Amino acid sequence: MRYVTGEQLAQVDNPDPFASPVWRSPVHRTPEGLILLVQFLRSVWRIVWFAVRHPLLSATIGLVVWLWLDAGWQPVAALAGSVAAGLLTLRLARPDWFARFVTVPARCRWRWWCYRRRWQAVMTITGLALTYRGRVMLPVLGKVQAAPCTDRVSVRLISGQAPADFAAQADGFAHGFRAHVCRVRTAGPGRVTLELVRRDALAEPFAALPVPAQTDLRALSVGRCEDGTMFTIRLAGTHVLVVGATGAGNGSFVWGLIRAMLPALADGLVRIWACDPKLMELAFGRELFDRHGRYAADPADIAALLEDAVADMQKRAALFAGRQRDHTPSPEFPFTVIIVDEVAFLTAYQADRKLRERTLAALATLTTQGRAVGYCVVAALQDPRKEVLNIRNLFPDKIALKLDEPSQVDMVLGDGARDRGAFCDQISSDPRIGAGVGYVRLEAAPDPVRVRAAFVSDDDIRQMTASCTGSDGVEMAELTGSEAIA
Repeated sequence: MRYVTGEQLAQVDNPDPFASPVWRSPVHRTPEGLILLVQFLRSVWRIVWFAVRHPLLSATIGLVVWLWLDAGWQPVAALAGSVAAGLLTLRLARPDWFARFVTVPARCRWRWWCYRRRWQAVMTITGLALTYRGRVMLPVLGKVQAAPCTDRVSVRLISGQAPADFAAQADGFAHGFRAHVCRVRTAGPGRVTLELVRRDALAEPFAALPVPAQTDLRALSVGRCEDGTMFTIRLAGTHVLVVGATGAGNGSFVWGLIRAMLPALADGLVRIWACDPKLMELAFGRELFDRHGRYAADPADIAALLEDAVADMQKRAALFAGRQRDHTPSPEFPFTVIIVDEVAFLTAYQADRKLRERTLAALATLTTQGRAVGYCVVAALQDPRKEVLNIRNLFPDKIALKLDEPSQVDMVLGDGARDRGAFCDQISSDPRIGAGVGYVRLEAAPDPVRVRAAFVSDDDIRQMTASCTGSDGVEMAELTGSEAIA
């Protein structure tokens, strides 16, 4: 027999007389004093924990309170003025230190608060806030690295979640956090990084970058990245494939590389062998190539040039064998850059089958054996299909500009590149908007990065040619002192 106490009441308002009675659990009323005590202890614990985690801020607040209580407001005002004067002095004397220790941390903290304010709502609406044993579990918001144009938000996943779950909601994150676009990067086991673009630093074209005082073959500046930083391309120890539809701006990358190598060309440390089957793009700098390398336009001459490069490369390899594994440019053994514009005309559209085979064999040999002995191939292409260039996988670094079809993105940058944010098919076909905009995927970094090359005009090319050939009285110092238009 079940005993019913006064704290267990049957449901008497049920209109169904045949329904089973529903019993309510006993209700124990907690004294208000105990509730206030628990809340007070909880608040004290939070204050202590905050002080432990932020010792500098806690010490500053304690000093201000002590001065105010002990000596009044005058010492506090003097302290505030001293701090302001110190920050101003630091800003004027060492702006890099001021940005590192003041501006950047303040911006990151502010952006973290902005994301924290919307975090629960965005995670819930996108379906990433899960319920487990009656508790709502949210992915943990980590540190925020705020750049002038891009925020990188670290997120710790809930057990059982995968980066693919976040990648599927990238559009929701972009709209929820008021960003132009969001890309999801895997940051390690159980962690992802949300890359949110708040301002498009590549919206407007910009003029050619200044010619550097010295050439660094591991970091040639040719444009800007999406986060506003300088975009550099490495030629030492690699090969580069640039793919883009007509008018996508392939020439900006090629001439940007040449412009960045001008000091080394003048010193004899670099030579450029140019293959120009279209007779339109590289012909502007023919005098430069004839002075500091070679130039060929006829398909037969191009095949001969590439075969000469193979022979010279193999001769150099025989000299270096057993003596060194890395190449250091010198006037005796200069770094050789072989630029092939519209390589598809030579490997697929050429009517002479023997010329096609000779060209393809030479390119395959250069791309497989040339990196260690100072040979680099830079090839430009419009059609990325395998039957057009079946050695595209021999190019470790790839740049994809405006492409016609979504499937072509993965052809150039590798499987899954478009899912990771490389929307080459969505780049505007208007040259004023999309020319020179593309995505680069490097050998050491599988995630594509959006970049834009600086526009090298015809006048810039003429000045570059004149500076390297000594014509028209143009000196290299005049180009290195120029300023790029932001």
